[in-house]
Amino acid sequence: MLKMNDFLEVLKKKYPQELVVIDDKINPAEFEATAILQHLENAGKYPAVLFTKPLNLKGEVSKFPLLINAVANREKFAISLGVDPSQCKLPLALLYSERELGRVKPVIIPKKEAPVKEVIKLGQEADLREFPIVKHHYMDPAPFLTMIPIHRDLESGAYNAAFLRMQYKGPRRLGLYMGPRNNWEIVRRHDVKNLDTPTVIVVTHHPAWEMGTLNVAPFGTNDYELIGSIMGEPVRLTPSETWGEDFMVPADADILIEGNTLANTREAEGPFGEYTGYFGPQRYSNIIDVTAITYCRNAVYQDAFVGHAENWIMGSVPKEGSIYQKIKAVVPNVKGVHFANSGCGRHNVYIAIEQTVEGQAKQAALVAMGNMELSKHIVVVDSDIDPYNETEVLWAIATRVQPDEDVEIIHNIKGGNLDPSVRGDLLSSKMIIDATKPTGRPFEERIRIPAEAM
Repeated sequence: MLKMNDFLEVLKKKYPQELVVIDDKINPAEFEATAILQHLENAGKYPAVLFTKPLNLKGEVSKFPLLINAVANREKFAISLGVDPSQCKLPLALLYSERELGRVKPVIIPKKEAPVKEVIKLGQEADLREFPIVKHHYMDPAPFLTMIPIHRDLESGAYNAAFLRMQYKGPRRLGLYMGPRNNWEIVRRHDVKNLDTPTVIVVTHHPAWEMGTLNVAPFGTNDYELIGSIMGEPVRLTPSETWGEDFMVPADADILIEGNTLANTREAEGPFGEYTGYFGPQRYSNIIDVTAITYCRNAVYQDAFVGHAENWIMGSVPKEGSIYQKIKAVVPNVKGVHFANSGCGRHNVYIAIEQTVEGQAKQAALVAMGNMELSKHIVVVDSDIDPYNETEVLWAIATRVQPDEDVEIIHNIKGGNLDPSVRGDLLSSKMIIDATKPTGRPFEERIRIPAEAM
């Protein structure tokens, strides 16, 4: 029964350097939380930050402490999955990809045993203003929730969970922006039949549960089963307040918000600071009508710091193991795959291989490109280069690349809808840089200190 407070206790007792607790009053709706996080980032520090006295949207000290940056570095991602933080690179990514292949059936428990049902607020009592909702960046028109809506597919009955942005529009009203992926498709299928889409927002859960939602499984996968595999224990479910057993909800979440994504209803939403570090434009987006809020008595309110390290780490680790396994099927001597923070955890991909024949570098790059639509600049290096060390990768580019021979540009490929550089039709180009040494001729030896001297 993993819960958020379990994770916080582990940080406090075993990794105190990874948690900062701030007891002063702060107003997250006036940028005071994100200003502190930006100062920490400017100093190269990425601890989880727990604000014990944040103001809610009524201007009162909230009953819910505010947590941001829960997994703002790879070490805390590892800790969340029960992995030694020293194994936060390839071993962590491979563990995630192995667990991603498994399925663990959820366990159903009655409402009276569900921690998230300790407090239940329905109808007019369900008031979003009780929460310390965060305003992140200067052009944000309102505070935003940046956590995890769950939808259920009409046809298969599968649940899908994903990190999405939700603009506060009123005590029981949220704007919901979705890119054209799984949640979007579920809502589209409801819209075609003019049906509201039942929606449950997981505001806070143990980070292992949340990291499970970052999987890259195909549409129709039941995320509750997949999240259980990634957590290493079955997800406990209980009936929702709004739809009963027709929509089961995570029993061990700290805070849940239930509501309907209204059929064929759109309102202006955004702009909002996105994962790219730029503002995503204002759009006509879906609307959620809130019907219920439930939470446990010691609940923590969680926010993700979008457009910064936390957002990038969440985007990178789940993809690295999956892409590594796909490359290994065709290039057996792949040694590592890294989606770098410099590319927002998505756009810059560094692949290390032990190349035995010419052409393997480009083959590995094409696999990465074909299996991750947001990959944009793909650099393949030799196995003596650490793909997690960007200085080494850039050194390999500087000393092993002739641009006229080793750089390939692929034109007219679908790009990401939040990438500000793509054209209006969402078409993009992609670049492969082969920074490996040639196999057909001698190449200069790297300098090094003799091992016995070391």
